[in-house]
Amino acid sequence: MTDRSSSGLKRGWFERLVQQFSGEAQDREELLTELRDAGARGLVDPDALDMLEGVLAVGDLKARDIMVPRSHMTCLSRDESADKLLPIVIESGHSRFPVIGAERDEVVGIVLAKDLLRYYAEKHLDDFDMREVLRPAVMVPESKRLNVLLKEFRKNRHHMAIVVDEYGGVAGLVTIEDVIEQIVGDIADEHDVEEDQAIRRDSERQYTVQALTRIGVFNDYFGAALSDEEFDTVGGLVAHSFGRLPRRNDIARIGGFEFRILKVNQRRIESLKVTAPRDVMPPSEPLG
Repeated sequence: MTDRSSSGLKRGWFERLVQQFSGEAQDREELLTELRDAGARGLVDPDALDMLEGVLAVGDLKARDIMVPRSHMTCLSRDESADKLLPIVIESGHSRFPVIGAERDEVVGIVLAKDLLRYYAEKHLDDFDMREVLRPAVMVPESKRLNVLLKEFRKNRHHMAIVVDEYGGVAGLVTIEDVIEQIVGDIADEHDVEEDQAIRRDSERQYTVQALTRIGVFNDYFGAALSDEEFDTVGGLVAHSFGRLPRRNDIARIGGFEFRILKVNQRRIESLKVTAPRDVMPPSEPLG
């Protein structure tokens, strides 16, 4: 096949993709079949094909499908002092926070962590007034389609939106990163552990552990004796100790170990920060 004919085919697929988003395409499955066939023939890079499929999926997904539910939101109180808010900001690791008033459904704005940290750096905590650093909160309905939301995020330069239910109550929040991850896949951060690395040593007594690490593997590594009679994974054992799906930064203490939740989604724990007892001597290895 000539370069000209190849470029013509690619242009044809692109035009059909554009039509899909403009509502003119009749059969999305046919378009996906053609894209996958192009991938099988090496005309479309596998990573590009994954993203194209993600783009098409975003047109079907709504804010409710990917939002961080209300119970997992890390919120700041408008009326708290800066010295009480800063530990929450530092521990959470987030860059933006919903700010609530007297009630949790009363989201009065968004605050950026850097705005709070500036007060701390300049030692003006006594002069801190949340109202001076508040930014407007963007509210979107649960039914907002992600392709439309992404376009609005980009146009208005917003990075976070509060998702509200049909009664006007807060249902959760969604960020531009959440939407982009539906297209490009998970965006790793410093809390993520490599897929082939169940346990990563971070400091003398602190480790990052994948929640799906089997308890037997954990015990072998640390010389521990956590029970695996009821649960197979460390995440399952820790979640059971709470009696509910925990939130980020929740802490459980089991068998002398401290488990702090690093990442959690709507269904399960993803990773944990583990502080080992002082008398535990796991294998010597380079720090992560």
